[in-house]
Amino acid sequence: MTDKREFEIVYDTDLPGTPERVWAAVTNNTAGWMFPTDQWPDVKTVEEYPSHLVSRMEGPDGWFNQLEHVLEPLGGGRARLHYVHSGIFTDNWDEQYDGASKHTEFYLHTLGQYLEYFDGKPVVFTDIQAPAASQTPDGFVRLTKALGVDGAARGDVVTLELDAVGWISGEIDFSNENFLGLRTADALYRFFGRNAFGAPVGMTVHDFGGGADSEATAKAWGSWLERTFA
Repeated sequence: MTDKREFEIVYDTDLPGTPERVWAAVTNNTAGWMFPTDQWPDVKTVEEYPSHLVSRMEGPDGWFNQLEHVLEPLGGGRARLHYVHSGIFTDNWDEQYDGASKHTEFYLHTLGQYLEYFDGKPVVFTDIQAPAASQTPDGFVRLTKALGVDGAARGDVVTLELDAVGWISGEIDFSNENFLGLRTADALYRFFGRNAFGAPVGMTVHDFGGGADSEATAKAWGSWLERTFA
Protein backbone atom coordinates (compact mmCIF):
# COMPACT_ATOMS: atom_id res chain seq x y z
CA MET A 1 0.00 0.00 0.00
CA THR A 2 1.39 3.41 -0.98
CA ASP A 3 2.04 5.78 1.91
CA LYS A 4 0.70 8.97 0.34
CA ARG A 5 0.26 11.96 2.62
CA GLU A 6 0.45 15.73 2.45
CA PHE A 7 3.26 17.63 4.14
CA GLU A 8 4.02 21.23 5.06
CA ILE A 9 7.40 22.68 5.97
CA VAL A 10 7.39 26.23 7.34
CA TYR A 11 10.54 28.28 7.88
CA ASP A 12 11.05 31.92 8.83
CA THR A 13 14.38 33.70 8.43
CA ASP A 14 15.88 37.17 8.02
CA LEU A 15 18.02 37.66 4.92
CA PRO A 16 20.74 40.17 3.94
CA GLY A 17 18.93 41.46 0.87
CA THR A 18 15.95 43.61 -0.02
CA PRO A 19 12.71 41.85 -1.03
CA GLU A 20 13.56 42.71 -4.64
CA ARG A 21 16.98 41.00 -4.39
CA VAL A 22 15.54 37.96 -2.62
CA TRP A 23 12.84 37.71 -5.29
CA ALA A 24 15.52 37.68 -8.00
CA ALA A 25 17.47 35.03 -6.13
CA VAL A 26 14.51 32.65 -5.70
CA THR A 27 13.24 33.09 -9.27
CA ASN A 28 16.10 33.69 -11.70
CA ASN A 29 19.27 32.97 -9.71
CA THR A 30 18.60 29.65 -7.95
CA ALA A 31 21.82 28.14 -9.36
CA GLY A 32 23.73 30.55 -7.11
CA TRP A 33 22.53 28.98 -3.88
CA MET A 34 20.40 25.86 -4.49
CA PHE A 35 20.23 24.33 -7.98
CA PRO A 36 18.92 25.50 -11.37
CA THR A 37 15.12 25.54 -11.53
CA ASP A 38 14.70 27.37 -14.83
CA GLN A 39 13.29 24.22 -16.49
CA TRP A 40 10.74 23.45 -13.78
CA PRO A 41 7.19 23.13 -15.20
CA ASP A 42 5.74 25.20 -12.38
CA VAL A 43 2.88 27.67 -12.49
CA LYS A 44 3.05 30.96 -10.58
CA THR A 45 -0.36 30.89 -8.88
CA VAL A 46 0.50 34.08 -6.96
CA GLU A 47 2.98 36.63 -8.32
CA GLU A 48 2.82 39.89 -6.38
CA TYR A 49 6.28 41.40 -6.86
CA PRO A 50 8.23 41.70 -4.62
CA SER A 51 6.23 40.48 -1.63
CA HIS A 52 4.36 37.24 -2.38
CA LEU A 53 5.20 34.39 -4.72
CA VAL A 54 3.59 30.95 -4.94
CA SER A 55 4.94 28.40 -7.42
CA ARG A 56 3.07 25.13 -7.90
CA MET A 57 3.52 21.91 -9.84
CA GLU A 58 0.72 19.34 -10.16
CA GLY A 59 0.59 15.75 -11.33
CA PRO A 60 -1.66 12.69 -11.50
CA ASP A 61 -3.83 11.49 -8.60
CA GLY A 62 -3.78 14.81 -6.78
CA TRP A 63 0.00 15.04 -6.50
CA PHE A 64 1.40 18.56 -6.08
CA ASN A 65 4.52 20.40 -4.97
CA GLN A 66 4.22 24.04 -3.91
CA LEU A 67 6.65 26.73 -2.74
CA GLU A 68 5.46 29.95 -1.13
CA HIS A 69 7.65 32.96 -0.41
CA VAL A 70 6.29 35.91 1.58
CA LEU A 71 8.76 38.80 1.80
CA GLU A 72 8.67 41.75 4.17
CA PRO A 73 11.20 44.62 4.12
CA LEU A 74 13.11 45.10 7.37
CA GLY A 75 15.11 48.19 6.44
CA GLY A 76 18.85 48.41 6.10
CA GLY A 77 18.75 46.32 2.95
CA ARG A 78 17.31 43.28 4.70
CA ALA A 79 14.13 41.25 4.36
CA ARG A 80 12.17 38.72 6.36
CA LEU A 81 11.20 35.57 4.49
CA HIS A 82 8.24 33.39 5.43
CA TYR A 83 8.73 30.17 3.46
CA VAL A 84 6.23 27.34 3.10
CA HIS A 85 6.95 24.14 1.16
CA SER A 86 3.91 21.89 0.86
CA GLY A 87 2.87 18.94 -1.23
CA ILE A 88 2.53 15.19 -1.17
CA PHE A 89 5.15 12.54 -0.42
CA THR A 90 4.60 8.94 -1.48
CA ASP A 91 6.43 6.09 0.27
CA ASN A 92 8.91 6.52 3.15
CA TRP A 93 6.97 9.59 4.27
CA ASP A 94 8.84 10.12 7.54
CA GLU A 95 12.25 9.79 5.91
CA GLN A 96 11.31 12.13 3.06
CA TYR A 97 9.85 14.71 5.43
CA ASP A 98 12.91 14.58 7.69
CA GLY A 99 15.22 15.05 4.72
CA ALA A 100 13.21 17.86 3.13
CA SER A 101 12.80 19.82 6.35
CA LYS A 102 16.52 19.62 7.20
CA HIS A 103 17.50 20.54 3.63
CA THR A 104 15.28 23.62 3.94
CA GLU A 105 17.37 25.09 6.74
CA PHE A 106 20.59 24.50 4.81
CA TYR A 107 19.29 25.84 1.49
CA LEU A 108 17.88 29.01 3.06
CA HIS A 109 21.10 29.55 4.99
CA THR A 110 22.95 29.23 1.68
CA LEU A 111 20.54 31.75 0.17
CA GLY A 112 21.68 34.18 2.84
CA GLN A 113 25.34 33.50 2.04
CA TYR A 114 24.69 34.07 -1.65
CA LEU A 115 22.89 37.36 -1.00
CA GLU A 116 25.60 38.63 1.34
CA TYR A 117 28.69 37.69 -0.66
CA PHE A 118 27.83 36.90 -4.30
CA ASP A 119 24.49 38.53 -5.09
CA GLY A 120 23.92 38.89 -8.83
CA LYS A 121 27.29 37.46 -9.91
CA PRO A 122 27.35 34.94 -12.76
CA VAL A 123 27.71 31.42 -11.42
CA VAL A 124 28.89 28.06 -12.71
CA PHE A 125 26.92 25.36 -10.91
CA THR A 126 28.12 21.77 -10.51
CA ASP A 127 26.34 18.87 -8.80
CA ILE A 128 28.41 15.83 -7.84
CA GLN A 129 27.17 12.61 -6.24
CA ALA A 130 29.35 10.29 -4.17
CA PRO A 131 29.31 6.58 -5.01
CA ALA A 132 26.75 4.20 -3.53
CA ALA A 133 29.33 3.19 -0.92
CA SER A 134 28.65 6.52 0.81
CA GLN A 135 25.09 5.41 1.59
CA THR A 136 26.02 4.03 5.00
CA PRO A 137 25.34 5.37 8.50
CA ASP A 138 28.87 6.79 8.72
CA GLY A 139 28.97 8.16 5.16
CA PHE A 140 28.93 11.84 6.06
CA VAL A 141 31.40 11.35 8.91
CA ARG A 142 33.80 9.71 6.46
CA LEU A 143 33.40 12.71 4.17
CA THR A 144 34.19 15.32 6.83
CA LYS A 145 37.19 13.31 8.02
CA ALA A 146 38.52 13.01 4.47
CA LEU A 147 38.09 16.77 4.03
CA GLY A 148 39.96 17.30 7.29
CA VAL A 149 37.15 19.32 8.87
CA ASP A 150 35.65 16.82 11.32
CA GLY A 151 35.17 18.78 14.51
CA ALA A 152 35.27 22.12 12.70
CA ALA A 153 32.63 24.65 13.73
CA ARG A 154 30.87 27.50 12.00
CA GLY A 155 33.22 30.45 11.67
CA ASP A 156 36.40 28.34 11.54
CA VAL A 157 38.84 29.25 8.77
CA VAL A 158 40.27 26.17 7.06
CA THR A 159 42.76 25.34 4.33
CA LEU A 160 42.30 22.02 2.55
CA GLU A 161 44.64 20.15 0.24
CA LEU A 162 42.70 17.52 -1.67
CA ASP A 163 43.99 15.08 -4.27
CA ALA A 164 42.63 15.88 -7.75
CA VAL A 165 40.95 19.05 -6.44
CA GLY A 166 43.89 21.06 -5.12
CA TRP A 167 44.01 23.76 -2.44
CA ILE A 168 40.87 25.36 -1.01
CA SER A 169 40.88 28.06 1.67
CA GLY A 170 37.74 29.46 3.22
CA GLU A 171 35.40 29.69 6.15
CA ILE A 172 33.03 27.06 7.48
CA ASP A 173 29.68 28.86 7.26
CA PHE A 174 27.45 25.91 8.22
CA SER A 175 28.09 22.68 10.06
CA ASN A 176 25.86 20.06 11.64
CA GLU A 177 25.47 16.28 11.55
CA ASN A 178 23.97 16.29 8.04
CA PHE A 179 25.38 19.30 6.18
CA LEU A 180 28.56 21.29 5.73
CA GLY A 181 29.00 24.67 4.05
CA LEU A 182 32.37 26.11 3.04
CA ARG A 183 32.59 29.64 1.62
CA THR A 184 35.70 30.81 -0.19
CA ALA A 185 36.48 34.16 -1.83
CA ASP A 186 34.84 33.04 -5.07
CA ALA A 187 32.71 29.95 -4.37
CA LEU A 188 30.22 28.19 -2.15
CA TYR A 189 30.85 24.49 -1.50
CA ARG A 190 27.86 22.58 -0.11
CA PHE A 191 28.12 19.03 1.24
CA PHE A 192 24.99 16.95 1.85
CA GLY A 193 24.87 13.97 4.21
CA ARG A 194 21.96 12.39 2.37
CA ASN A 195 23.05 8.99 3.63
CA ALA A 196 20.84 9.87 6.63
CA PHE A 197 17.83 10.05 4.29
CA GLY A 198 18.38 6.91 2.22
CA ALA A 199 20.58 8.36 -0.54
CA PRO A 200 24.29 8.78 -1.32
CA VAL A 201 26.31 11.70 0.00
CA GLY A 202 26.24 14.63 -2.42
CA MET A 203 27.78 18.04 -2.97
CA THR A 204 27.39 21.15 -5.08
CA VAL A 205 29.86 23.80 -6.14
CA HIS A 206 28.64 27.33 -6.90
CA ASP A 207 31.62 29.03 -8.57
CA PHE A 208 31.47 32.82 -8.95
CA GLY A 209 35.13 33.30 -9.91
CA GLY A 210 34.61 33.42 -13.67
CA GLY A 211 36.06 30.93 -16.10
CA ALA A 212 35.08 27.82 -14.16
CA ASP A 213 34.50 24.59 -16.08
CA SER A 214 31.65 22.55 -14.63
CA GLU A 215 32.79 19.38 -16.38
CA ALA A 216 36.32 19.69 -15.00
CA THR A 217 34.96 20.49 -11.53
CA ALA A 218 32.73 17.40 -11.61
CA LYS A 219 35.61 15.21 -12.77
CA ALA A 220 37.98 16.43 -10.04
CA TRP A 221 35.52 16.17 -7.18
CA GLY A 222 34.08 12.92 -8.53
CA SER A 223 37.55 11.40 -8.50
CA TRP A 224 38.13 12.59 -4.95
CA LEU A 225 34.79 11.18 -3.79
CA GLU A 226 35.47 7.83 -5.48
CA ARG A 227 38.74 7.53 -3.57
CA THR A 228 37.18 8.70 -0.33
CA PHE A 229 34.53 5.99 -0.44
CA ALA A 230 36.58 3.25 -2.10
